[in-house]
Amino acid sequence: MNRSSSSRRLRAVYAACAAASLLYGSAAASAGPAKGEMTVERVVMLMRHGVRPSTKFPATPVGTTKDEWPAWNTPAGDLTDHGADGIRRLADYDRILFASAGLLPASGCAVPGTISAWASGSSRAIKTGKAFLGALQPGCNVELVHPADEDAEDQFHPSGAEAAIDGDKALAASQAQFPKGGLPAVIAARRSDFAALQRIVGVPVASASTLTATPGDKPDMKGGLSFGSTAGQTLLLEYLEGMPMSQVGWGRASKADIRAILRFHAVKFQYETRPAYVAQRLAAPIITRMIDALSGTGGKVTLLFGHDTNIAALGGFYDMHWTMADYPRDDIAPGGAIGFELLRDKAGHRFVRAFQQAQTMDQLRALTPLTLTAKPSRSYLAIPGCGSAKTACTLETFEKITRERLAHPAP
Repeated sequence: MNRSSSSRRLRAVYAACAAASLLYGSAAASAGPAKGEMTVERVVMLMRHGVRPSTKFPATPVGTTKDEWPAWNTPAGDLTDHGADGIRRLADYDRILFASAGLLPASGCAVPGTISAWASGSSRAIKTGKAFLGALQPGCNVELVHPADEDAEDQFHPSGAEAAIDGDKALAASQAQFPKGGLPAVIAARRSDFAALQRIVGVPVASASTLTATPGDKPDMKGGLSFGSTAGQTLLLEYLEGMPMSQVGWGRASKADIRAILRFHAVKFQYETRPAYVAQRLAAPIITRMIDALSGTGGKVTLLFGHDTNIAALGGFYDMHWTMADYPRDDIAPGGAIGFELLRDKAGHRFVRAFQQAQTMDQLRALTPLTLTAKPSRSYLAIPGCGSAKTACTLETFEKITRERLAHPAP
């Protein structure tokens, strides 16, 4: 993006800030438990990276699709140029919200230390963080902290002794969530989705699936449900990247088909990552950073750039559920985020609210500029035991729940 187009975009954003001066505060005040206007003091947000190709080429083994998967110009698993532009659109919108709340200036650079930002060691997460920060604070060189590479990762992908996961206990916790009838019932519930998947890939798809223990890690789902998750994500990413519909799913996939097949992705996370025994261990390093930030460590805006697995684990940690834009329940959009606001009422009492934010599929596909009249999906979430989607939770209660689970994760 050239400098002049960036400047025009920023002027539009700054002008919108004036119109949005009460947007953030009013939303908080309308549902807060205390009388009077609520002030947003801090925001902490965990974001999934932007659009990427599949993490390997081909996306699925040879023979599992009638035709070869379409080629990408971006290395496997890396952030695309289109994906980076989509992330910048989100940053434009968040600049409006953060400026209207007084967290960031409407123009110019924030005081050093106002923004704290971390990324996973993967290239796509680092590039996502840099794209977001570059649009949120253009020309300000906000520091993005990250490991040298994925091998040095211990925050976003803890495993083994770091996560203290017993593979057999993790499997048992996952199996305890099966509906009556066990894994076959899970498969049967996706019968129509399997039919759509088979029509698109053009070859028979075996629905048989297994969920097995992995020493020192979360359970591993294999078979039809796992294939559906990978294929669904690949079809989604083709659509979001803006590929012609003649290429998306080899011309055999509609947007409605993609939305249906995406349910496999959420199912995989439900049984691999979201069970409390797994989630409370996998999410612990990130949750610790987030709760410390809300409690006063770090800047007014804390940003973490990671992966869908991180957000799924965060959801399982608190047993939170969401619907991001036009995605299936509990699915995680590229560029989608789960965050927390720290609010203060006029009496000085502090509260926490959780929210989700994501572009719709078509907003990202078309790189639609996000404004107050063309907003991304953004809604508040219930935190079980700590407030509904319409009522905030006291900071004291939120800290108590969080720190107890960090100290004593589910057995």
